[in-house]
Parts: sequence; structure tokens; C-alpha cells
Amino acid sequence: MEILFTSNALLALLTLTFLEIILGIDNIVFLSIVSGKLNVEDQPKARRIGLLLAMLFRIILLFGITWVLSLQDTLFSIDLGTVFQAHVTGQSLIIFGGGLFLLYKSVSEIQHKLEGEEEGTTGKASSSLSKAIVQIALLNIVFSFDSILTAVGMVSMKEPIEGGFGYEGALIIMILSVVISIIIMMVFAGPVSKFVNEHPTIQILGLSFLILIGVMLLAEGSHLAHFRFGNDVEVTSIPKGYLYFSIFFSLFVEFLNLRMKKSKKPVKLHNNKIIDKDLTNTDVTD
Repeated sequence: MEILFTSNALLALLTLTFLEIILGIDNIVFLSIVSGKLNVEDQPKARRIGLLLAMLFRIILLFGITWVLSLQDTLFSIDLGTVFQAHVTGQSLIIFGGGLFLLYKSVSEIQHKLEGEEEGTTGKASSSLSKAIVQIALLNIVFSFDSILTAVGMVSMKEPIEGGFGYEGALIIMILSVVISIIIMMVFAGPVSKFVNEHPTIQILGLSFLILIGVMLLAEGSHLAHFRFGNDVEVTSIPKGYLYFSIFFSLFVEFLNLRMKKSKKPVKLHNNKIIDKDLTNTDVTD
């Protein structure tokens, strides 16, 4: 186990922990939206249970990594000639199904927030909490697969003599990264959820992110199943870098909007005076 205290092992642990936190952003957004519909006293409980389930699922999948990797084998094939072809795997079914669930959930939540009625009283608190936990558990399974496959790709299971960490060493590094990342997310899940639920525009933005993530999961599931239309048109996955860039850029713009709204004076741009007095009362549409 001395290899776990080497600089390479520590670097792998830090890198993997950072990636687990980044991959957990969509999990926190979903937790914030779902827990926001519960009574105030139930919201911390739902967040804690949700993140503990995320950690539990990830650790279970890590111990069953051989089974997880076997899900990449083809279950059945579809061959419609030049019209459509596919080689469906267990992994592609899980990810594709998760994308459909996320799309349905986010679209229905947006419709509910824009046109639905107000939530009822505490009479539905117990059923709402159990329903929220079931939804969180279902989506955690999908997010856990994505997280674990990333971890397996990052940490080499080759023997130390071949430049890897060995099976046990790699497993310990991956479990530690999962535990550390979940603890960090637990610390920030409360403030993030509070901020999201206090700002309606952030809620809609978060739900829009979930739609985007759902589309990404559909594309990834189709790619893993090797969906092919025609002779040479194959569905490809969407790079996660594009997704995270769009999320952070949208949040940056929304934070600017929120700051502008808090300003007592209306925002005026500098150097925007009309120099030509003849144009002062001119309608540009004329």
C-alpha cells in the first residue's frame, strides 16, 4: 500500500476528486429543484439522503466494477439495412433511460412552475418526501454510472511494476475520491439549494440545465448503442466541456443580471451619449 502515498497517487486522488465534484454539479442542481418542493424541515433531510445515496451507489458500483464493465457488451442488435442500425448495451439502456427521465422531469417541473398551482399544505409532506427520495435514487443510478466510468478511465488498475496502482490501490483511490467529493458537496448543497430556491430565474435556469443534461445523456446513450442512420451517419456524444462551459457562462450572465436588479439606480452604459442633437428625437425605425 506504499504506492498510495506517492506523489502520483495523491495527484490522481486530487484530480479525480475535482472531476467527481464537477460531475456532481448536475446532481446538486437536481437535488435543489426536487428538495425545494418539500417542507422546509424536510429539505435538509432530502439533500442528505440524496447525497448519501449517491455515495452508496458509487461505492457499490466500484466494488462491482467487473459487472459495470460487462454492461458494455452488446445485449441485442437492430439491423434495418441502410435505414437504421444499433448494437444496444446495458450501459446505453441505463443512460438513455436516465436521459428520458431527466427530460420528462425537468420539462414537467418548468410547466408546473409557470402554469401549475401552489403546493398544498403539510398533509402531503410524507408522501412528497418519499416521492422525492425515489426520484433522487433513480437519477443517482444514472449519474453514478457516468461518474464511475470516468473514475475507471482516470485511474490505472495495472500492477505497480507496469506503471499502475494495482486493483486494490486503484479501488481505494476511487473510493476516497467519491467520499471526499460527496462530503464537499454536502457542505455546499444547503447554500446552493437556498440560493436556487430564493431566485425564480435561477430555478428556471437550473431546470433548463437539466434539459440540456438530459439531451446529453440521450446522445451519449445513442452513441454507446452505436445508433447509425443511413450508411455513414452515426450518433456521437456531446463533449462535456461544451455543456459545463454553457452552464457556467449562463450562470455568470444571470449573476450579472441579479446584481443589476439589486442596484438602486438604473444601470447606464458609459460613453453612450448622442453626439448629434438632430438625432436625439429621431426614431431609428423611420
